[in-house]
Amino acid sequence: MKKILLCSIIFVLSFPLLAKEEVNVYSARKEQLIKPLLNEFSRTSGIKVNLITSSEDALLKRLQLEGKNSPADILITTDAGRLYRAKVSKVLQPAITIKMQNMIAKHLQDPEHYWLALTTRARVIVYAKDRVKPSELSTYEALTDKKWRKRICVRSSNNIYNQSLVASMIAHKGKKFTAKWTKSLVKNFARKPKGGDRDQIKAVAAGQCDVAIVNTYYLGQMINSSDSSQVNATKKIAVFWPNQQDRGTHINVSGIAITKAAKNKKNALKLINFLLSDDAQFWYAQVNNEYPVVTTAGLSETLKSWGKFKADTLDLDKLGLFNSDAVKIMDKAGWR
Repeated sequence: MKKILLCSIIFVLSFPLLAKEEVNVYSARKEQLIKPLLNEFSRTSGIKVNLITSSEDALLKRLQLEGKNSPADILITTDAGRLYRAKVSKVLQPAITIKMQNMIAKHLQDPEHYWLALTTRARVIVYAKDRVKPSELSTYEALTDKKWRKRICVRSSNNIYNQSLVASMIAHKGKKFTAKWTKSLVKNFARKPKGGDRDQIKAVAAGQCDVAIVNTYYLGQMINSSDSSQVNATKKIAVFWPNQQDRGTHINVSGIAITKAAKNKKNALKLINFLLSDDAQFWYAQVNNEYPVVTTAGLSETLKSWGKFKADTLDLDKLGLFNSDAVKIMDKAGWR
């Protein structure tokens, strides 16, 4: 009896092996942020999508351990740096088609065609409307000014979004400048880094700090939340787009790739094409408050309300290339 029960559990937790038309997805995105689209793909294509969600590090480790026996056909992550890491770990294949490449900007895809972006999000400065004038803000670099001493909130150095921001600074300014910038930025922290991006927004609203560095889609989720406390917090802050007079605001992506072990490559390519459709891209904007990578897709009212901005067009593979240097610089600066 125990043996039968164990086999049943293994079967439930594993991907189905008998389906004729299927595609297997490993996703670092939370299920509610991707499952509705996958369900729609299955409904319209007849292809069953088997989804496993976990952290990006756990999924990458799993792909490495499974090797050629991995059931995964697709890997979805929430950061370009992790896609780069998966590429150098040799668990992906260069399968992005010319049609897909032509649908989005070059800096939003791997130059060797291992992965491409599905959505973008900007890492912006949010500020307290009653304590900060937008004219006081300008660039990420200017946040090291002494006037911001003990006034900045940001999450920890373990966060990949902050690591990628620092990596982008290295790509633009070099390691020496970035090390100095990071050390000075840490001196202006209002408190020890803690919590997620929503917590930084709440801290600004509560007066614990005056500015914070956050991803736009977290703010969008709070604005459209059913939790009145989150909505009320957003009414006290505003968005500022850094570096509009030079390289543009730092962006990152959620992205997708086909695994090296993919056994349903044809179906995987169909799924990627679906996720790049105007309808799917608009769903991301409307529901997740992320920016579409396909320019013909529409924007949600929330995204429109923030206005247009100049985005940094740095090749996003640089975020992975300089990740380890960024982590070392952050650690040395005392960014915990």
